[in-house]
Amino acid sequence: MQWMILPFKRYADFKGRSQRKEFWMFQLLNLILAIVLVGPFFGSLIGASNASGDGPGAEEATVEAMLAGGMGLTAIGFMLYGIFALAALIPSIAVTVRRLHDRDMSGWWYLGLVAASAIPLVGFAASIALLVLMVLPGTDGGNRFGPDPKNPYGQDVFG
Repeated sequence: MQWMILPFKRYADFKGRSQRKEFWMFQLLNLILAIVLVGPFFGSLIGASNASGDGPGAEEATVEAMLAGGMGLTAIGFMLYGIFALAALIPSIAVTVRRLHDRDMSGWWYLGLVAASAIPLVGFAASIALLVLMVLPGTDGGNRFGPDPKNPYGQDVFG
């Protein structure tokens, strides 16, 4: 659990390095909260579509089924997730930049990849490239962005 909330502790820290574990556990926290807070919306939509028929008044039945399925609760879930997403925006950018630092890359690469993702065909390749960069291990030992987060004391002490 500490790995999931570590980006919040280092809220706007764009210096240093982050391990893969910190990045991916933070992404897992985002996914879990999205499923818990927004997931009931999709369940109510499925229930509403199954409750409706093809005859007259089918649209009214769909609306009634959606309201009975807890649309008010899902609206609250969407609002809570929106608040969380806004609160997690800066830590998400910061942990991604620190993850790039672990690969000995400047954080400006992230801005370039995000800008490239606006171009239709290039965007897909940029997204895949960012995913690959986040999966690859960091550089061994210290680099220009700081000591190795896996072994901050270094292995070259006696070397």
